[in-house]
Amino acid sequence: MHKLRWLVLALLTTAVLIAAGCGDDDDGGGGGGGGEASGDPIKIGASLPLTGEFSEPGKAAKQGYEVWEAMVNESGGLIDGRPVEMVIKDDQSNQNTIVADYNALISQDRVDLLLGTFSSLLNLPASAVAERNRMLYVEPAGGAPELFERDFKYLFFAQQATADKQGEVWANYIVDLPENERPKTAAYPTLDDPFAQPTSEGIEAILEPAGIKTVYRETYTIDNPNLDGIASALKARNPDLVVHGATFEDGVGMVRALRKANFTPKMLYQTTAPSLGDQYSGALGKGTTEGIFYGVSHSKEAETPGNPEFVAKYQEMFGGEEVPEDAADAYATAQVLQAAVDGVGTIERERQIELADWLRENEVDTILGPLSWDDLGRPEGEFLVGQWQSGVPEIILPEEAATTDKIIPGWQPDGAG
Repeated sequence: MHKLRWLVLALLTTAVLIAAGCGDDDDGGGGGGGGEASGDPIKIGASLPLTGEFSEPGKAAKQGYEVWEAMVNESGGLIDGRPVEMVIKDDQSNQNTIVADYNALISQDRVDLLLGTFSSLLNLPASAVAERNRMLYVEPAGGAPELFERDFKYLFFAQQATADKQGEVWANYIVDLPENERPKTAAYPTLDDPFAQPTSEGIEAILEPAGIKTVYRETYTIDNPNLDGIASALKARNPDLVVHGATFEDGVGMVRALRKANFTPKMLYQTTAPSLGDQYSGALGKGTTEGIFYGVSHSKEAETPGNPEFVAKYQEMFGGEEVPEDAADAYATAQVLQAAVDGVGTIERERQIELADWLRENEVDTILGPLSWDDLGRPEGEFLVGQWQSGVPEIILPEEAATTDKIIPGWQPDGAG
């Protein structure tokens, strides 16, 4: 049913796009830049969910794009030293709005280049607009496998792995634990979302054959999550491990519901929410986060090229102790776009297939580490595993990327959020 629903959605999106007009072709510059950015700006368009369901990560993604805009202009701009100018719209977390926004960016705002939005739900139709207009489309957060089953030529995902593979490193860690430390049962409450669902299913596909019995799997909708009811059902099943496929609001809400139900599973893994740094700990209280596991693409402590500079600039512009993962993902997405433009030396519309071909053939160094892609734009790396420890998000796996050698055995909240 899940795959059928998203196939129907893709077909409906195609129908909408057939009815929409093509954007006009713009001429771009050529050559390389250097020194102080000057001249006519290169306009780069994106629409992000700044309001609505995905507003927290959407705002973080906007910050990441703005940090890249500031840093690239300070370092001399792009082609011929031209400054970049971000044109960002608010899609209100709405699929219909995002189709209109990307068509407007192309045909009315006449942007030279595009960057992607947040979430698989929104990138599904947005990437179809870019594909029809033959424009490179690099997305910061849209790892649903369905996005890469459409044989698109211009679509690329700027994280290390698609959603179905983002929990693999952690799931294999759980399987390899000594038998007396390994959970025996697991529950999978999951948002009906094209990212959250395949992530949790990918984890279950590793844990179940290893003997970790599934005692609960239910899908809920964002408009009627009934998290208190889910928490009560989980308490009744009493799983050792809860794997929660979530976005931000329901991720925070589920932790609160579990605390309200007075149920603390031995282990808790969540998607998306714990990676939002200060936003997550601020919503729950730092003590409540202790020991929560999550998959993550970025660490502010990583020694990847340019990461210290990015972190410093982010904190200069926006403050805070932590750097939201979605801000880092957006910055890395812009790095990928910049690498393609530098590699080919053009932003001309009729040559953007060359930008896509360049990415298929090359590895790009980003603040997330080196990224590479298969022919369908799927990344070929593996995700990091994070855990909240003493009020701070740490990287615990893989060992070569770890920011601590300590792994807390499970969820250890010390008070209600």
